[in-house]
Amino acid sequence: METLLIILAIVFGIVGLAGSVLPVLPGPPMSFGGLLLLLLCEGAHIGSTSIWIAAIFLAIVSILDYVAPIWFTNLCGGSKQSTRGSMIGMLVGLFVFPPWGLIIGPFVGAFLGEIVAHNTTGKAFKVAMMSFLGFVLTTGVKLVYGGVILFMIIRNVIQIAFS
Repeated sequence: METLLIILAIVFGIVGLAGSVLPVLPGPPMSFGGLLLLLLCEGAHIGSTSIWIAAIFLAIVSILDYVAPIWFTNLCGGSKQSTRGSMIGMLVGLFVFPPWGLIIGPFVGAFLGEIVAHNTTGKAFKVAMMSFLGFVLTTGVKLVYGGVILFMIIRNVIQIAFS
């Protein structure tokens, strides 16, 4: 049973890291789930303080993931159409032009959304850049979180294996 928990924890950690980039996977929660699975193993050296800190950062990262792109878009006067366009562009880019579509899609979607909102191309480009910046920022934060949690999982698996 413990071997299954360890394998699942590693899989959750890897899928969580992938989910930091892929919008269809809940990256940070998956990573945190992998860490929680290790708590059920004998010999895991994860303290309650580490779990609480990881949970607090999970909440911060999750909130930031939804708020930052909207906030960045609103900072430069973007419309709701640009925010929706960015989300649609991310999904279309993911499935139609992977992996580059995932990067370019939000930008193109925000740009087209702002054009639909009857703005000039200059304003649409500025809004698209800010939306893209919000996407890059949140993706980077999720990658760091997923990487740290995966490191903690692997470190604990090694400790369990040699204890």
